Amino acid sequence: MSNVILTINPGSTSTKMAVYRGVTCLFQHTGSHPTTELKTFPSIIAQYDYRTNFIKTKLAEENLVLSDLDAVVGRGGLLAPMASGTYTINEQMLADLRTATYGEHASNLGALMAHRISELHSIPAFIVDPVVVDELQPIARISGHARIERKSIFHALNHKAAGRKVAKRIGVAYEQKNWVIAHLGGGISVGAHRNGRVIDVNNALDGDGPFSPERSGGLPMMQTVALADELSSAAFYRQLVGQGGVVSYLGTNDLRVVEQRVIAGEMAANVVFEAMAYQVSKEIGACAVVLDGEVDGVILTGGLANSALFTAMISKKCQWLAPIYIEPGEDELEALNEGAQRVLNGDEQAKTYEGGRLDGE
Repeated sequence: MSNVILTINPGSTSTKMAVYRGVTCLFQHTGSHPTTELKTFPSIIAQYDYRTNFIKTKLAEENLVLSDLDAVVGRGGLLAPMASGTYTINEQMLADLRTATYGEHASNLGALMAHRISELHSIPAFIVDPVVVDELQPIARISGHARIERKSIFHALNHKAAGRKVAKRIGVAYEQKNWVIAHLGGGISVGAHRNGRVIDVNNALDGDGPFSPERSGGLPMMQTVALADELSSAAFYRQLVGQGGVVSYLGTNDLRVVEQRVIAGEMAANVVFEAMAYQVSKEIGACAVVLDGEVDGVILTGGLANSALFTAMISKKCQWLAPIYIEPGEDELEALNEGAQRVLNGDEQAKTYEGGRLDGE
């Protein structure tokens, strides 16, 4: 467990990085990129050199030598659906990310930057559990209309990491138990984990499941169609992702602010706060049904799991299903490191990305 690994997680206006020796974090930094600078780039992919140089400069400032690394791992972006695991970055993956074949997002830069560093220093480069991890059972793909298929897009990296952490803490194997795991953040995804596979989960990005601080979740169809008719496609999408959920009701996506308003006795804040917990609880119940009621634990994770009031509301409704475990926060850099460490230590075999199909299927 002494491998030295650089982890990279690019966000829309930030780049997070950390260096680990085994499980020990040697250095961690979050760099913010001014929107005035990012606007000078015609596309996200055009930020590649800018962000890569940022990483090199910051590591040099910390006297961390890239040639001392054993591996580098980047946050996986929008790729073809794939099974969970740690993947070696290859040419097919890089081509799909460069052309934004499956969509454009800042996380697409993670593998590209990791690959650049790996080439310079002849070390392995990986991604771990990107948002497109797809382990849905066939029946879960049926939407209700033949032209629309349900897709698996969720917080796979944190789901899997939280599941492993809780399992280790209570002395069981994540892959040998059934869990309902709820990632509670800017987006909310609730998944049914059966023996290490997420066999059903709400699409946390495209409008499915509970509403969240800034996403609308599932909405009544005809009223949603009427709203879409009033707006441009881009404006309508912003209403669903970014301007939906809590922010549409209360004007803020900061649950800490909302919680203070609830504590202060504001009725409107209390109703929305409780409604979000109510919808999360309903989704947890639905996943318990997917698992035929055979649930070994319900895990609440993500940034919103830091709210004792919010998790208490959910726990009150769901505690009869199974034991409730709180694993607050989402340390994506740590999860990336753990995935790469498992491969380098021989505990897991790196998978190969082929694009266009599920790995191994």
